[in-house]
Amino acid sequence: MIVCAGNNETFSFATPIGVGLIESTINLTRIALFDKPDFLIFIGSAGSYGEAKIFDIVESAIGANIELSFWEKNSYTPIDNVIEATRYKNNVSHETKNDVIVNSSNYITTNSQLSKNYLKHNIHLENMEFFALMRVAQEFDIPVLGIFVVTNYTDKDAHKDFLTNHSKAKELLTKYMHNRYQELKK
Repeated sequence: MIVCAGNNETFSFATPIGVGLIESTINLTRIALFDKPDFLIFIGSAGSYGEAKIFDIVESAIGANIELSFWEKNSYTPIDNVIEATRYKNNVSHETKNDVIVNSSNYITTNSQLSKNYLKHNIHLENMEFFALMRVAQEFDIPVLGIFVVTNYTDKDAHKDFLTNHSKAKELLTKYMHNRYQELKK
């Protein structure tokens, strides 16, 4: 099953599960309880902490939930905040970056200086839903993969650049999915 966030980030071949950590958790749990998929592929946009370039396509099966306050030593968490999900058997391509960690939060990073802390820990992208999706998939033992297109950097212009690049990014991700995962639509 191919899933996406929703709102303005929908695809004709993907099921929307909601925006952010909470909506995506609720809706994906509902799907897993009533019609558990054999595998999940999450597709969507992501912000880059600096190394991935605008319109890069990146695959990952590792997610994190690390808030900016953690880097400033203003918070801690008792939960496992970095998880690697069970993978779909033919998930990665040598043509894309893979095994990078994708961080999720209900907030978008706009501080490029704090973003550098993520890179120091091999966390390269930011997507609001991926960690929640991975945690639900882990709970229901569903192999999972995320495929992301970079729309912006995590800096003061993050929202403006996201809006500017979002349409083209969706087209590129759609083309990528149609070319590489044609068999998954069957």
